[in-house]
Amino acid sequence: MLKSGEMAPDFTVKDTHGKDVTLSGLRGKNVVLWFYPKADTPGCTAEGCAFRDLKGDFAKKNAEIFGVSVDPPTDNAAFASKFGFNFPLLCDTDRKVAMAYGAADSKEAATARRAAVIIDPEGKVKHYFPKVSAQEFPKEALGLL
Repeated sequence: MLKSGEMAPDFTVKDTHGKDVTLSGLRGKNVVLWFYPKADTPGCTAEGCAFRDLKGDFAKKNAEIFGVSVDPPTDNAAFASKFGFNFPLLCDTDRKVAMAYGAADSKEAATARRAAVIIDPEGKVKHYFPKVSAQEFPKEALGLL
């Protein structure tokens, strides 16, 4: 389990457009990583839409939002397009990010757990959540920044 104040595990993973996203490349910004089990399912949709609707408020707090799942890029791209997500979805198909952040136990995990982390501009864990509510977490995360 990640602890507040420790350096967040660095990673490089592709988003739905094939672009590499590296945590260390986001220094100077707050980062919200929300892990979700399956693209285009009710809970994941509710959480993603809430983040979408609050994106301007997160931007005012110098925060970048990233959804992370083990789904393939095609599934995540369709999910993002269908709901007009205005933030990247990361495609952790090898489960390395999910395992580093406690959202999966192995490379064989069928899905990621609904977990989240808020990372400060220096790359340190500000808040870690091994389990979150899809409906409540976006507003909770905004309040913690």
